[in-house]
Amino acid sequence: MGNREDLIAGATRCLYEKGYARTTARDIASAAGVSLAAIGYHFGSTKALLNEAIFKAMEEWGEEVERALAAVRDADPAERFEAVWSRVTESFTTRRALWAVQFEVVTQLDQFPGVRDHLLAGYDRARLGLAELFGTPGSAELGAFYQTLLAGMLVQWLTDPGRAPTGHDLAGSIRKVAAVLEG
Repeated sequence: MGNREDLIAGATRCLYEKGYARTTARDIASAAGVSLAAIGYHFGSTKALLNEAIFKAMEEWGEEVERALAAVRDADPAERFEAVWSRVTESFTTRRALWAVQFEVVTQLDQFPGVRDHLLAGYDRARLGLAELFGTPGSAELGAFYQTLLAGMLVQWLTDPGRAPTGHDLAGSIRKVAAVLEG
């Protein structure tokens, strides 16, 4: 790895250990084994590096979920929906630090100037990625729905994982909502 990749890896470790607000440039440089100046050279600022690390971690998460779902790619939509949500909720355990950082950033956007714009720029990609993951490629509208559901699931899981719905629960609830809407 070069300095740029080392910095992203170091920033990711610091995010998971200290969170967004408490991570300093010195923390990252130390974790990456590079000079402080390398942050400015490669990213312009510590916040830009932290943002890059978050987005890279989310992309890796998406790829991980996609690989895990290869077996259900040809499943009917309901089975796929349930399988995707089961895998997503599993990731709340295996990647808890990533989700905690995401929640920290979203709840404190006003304290991180410039982060909101960076986050919003990634939303369109995230929505399309979620739509693809659920078998509805190109649907930003459904991607926004999945993103909303993901945020709600995350809040429930972070506060009370034992009572958060499972993939199976969500699939059943969606069926009930659809039945109500169809009247």
